[in-house]
This record gives sequence, structure tokens and C-alpha cells, in this order.
Amino acid sequence: MAGTPSGLGWIAGGMAAAALLPSLAIGLGMPFWIALGISALAGGGIIVALAPRSRFAALEASGVARGKIEFANELLAEAEPLAERMEYTASAIRTRAVADRIRHLVTIARDIFAAIERDPLRLDRVRRFLTYYLPRAAEIAEAYRALEKSSVPDTARLAAAGEMIDRLDGAFTRYAANLQDADLDKLDIELKLLKSSLDEDIGPTPPAAPIETKRGTS
Repeated sequence: MAGTPSGLGWIAGGMAAAALLPSLAIGLGMPFWIALGISALAGGGIIVALAPRSRFAALEASGVARGKIEFANELLAEAEPLAERMEYTASAIRTRAVADRIRHLVTIARDIFAAIERDPLRLDRVRRFLTYYLPRAAEIAEAYRALEKSSVPDTARLAAAGEMIDRLDGAFTRYAANLQDADLDKLDIELKLLKSSLDEDIGPTPPAAPIETKRGTS
């Protein structure tokens, strides 16, 4: 879906048109209706230029898997606030190792977001991550913070929550690796296609010459 003009765009466009109109009509002596038209076009151009862009504008324009793109957009819109919650929670946790682990989860999550923005058609590889593991991670992080702030901390529950955060790190890493595997699969295909084209155009690579070894004298 194309971006709609933002409030900033309307303000900037209106100000530009308002400033340009008297300059053209009075300063240059241009007929009012011509000056008005030019000013309106200039303001409209600024409004369009400042309109927010969709994450997947290029793919949407090409009509590729529109339904999956829209679904990916929805999931990412829900996922980013969860990452922000985790980041905020980490800043309030006193246990350094746990806070650092949560920040690491956020880093991995945002790497996954970026990968899906680049190629939303890979969404199926991380759908469970976005819809299950990420929300649970935000909840566990907040639970750890609440336990830590308690006047009488429950050490057993703190340990269990900390262990779960460690295990979530493994899950996050695995889903990030799934996307990397997809990139490597694509690279393998590209290499095979390129090799086939080169073999057809310039011939196959000649075999390497055998390396001669000198025999010692007795």
C-alpha cells in the first residue's frame, strides 16, 4: 500500500506554495492564475516527496505476492514495539548478564526484521518467531524485572526466568540462521546459473595442471 501524505508534508507543501505565489505574481509580474498553478504544483511535489514510504514499496509496485507482503507488514508493525519493550526492560534490570542477554535478543530480532523487509517472501521461515517467541521473550523479560524489583526476590523464579532467557537466545539465533540459510541457498542457485552461462559462452574451466614433484636422488 502506498504511503499517504504526512502532516509534515502538508505543512511543508502549503508553506512552500504560500511563499512561492507572491514571489511569482508580484516579484516576477506573472499572471495570478499561472503563478497559482505553479505554486500548487510545487507544493504538491513537496507533499508527495515527504509522504512516508511503505516497507515493501518496490515489491508492491511489481505485484509480487501482495497478500504475503501485507501480512509481513502487519507482523513487523506488531513486532517492533515488542523489541522496544525488551530494550526498555533490559535498561531497568540490575543483573548485568541478564540485561545483556535481553539486549542480544533485541539485536537478533531487529536483524530478522531487516531481513524480512528486504525479502518478505521469506516470512514463513520466521513466522513462529514473530508470533510466538518474540512476544514470550518480552513477557519473560518483564517478569524477570518484576521479580528482581520485589522486596523479597524469589531466587528460584529468578533463576528459572534467567534460564529461559538463555534458551530463548538459542531459539532467536536459530531463526536468524534460517534466514541466512535461505540467503546461502539463493547464492548456490546464482552460482550454478552463472557457471552454466560461463561454460556455455566461454567454455568450461580447464582442469588444473598437475603439480610436479622432484624425486630425491639416492
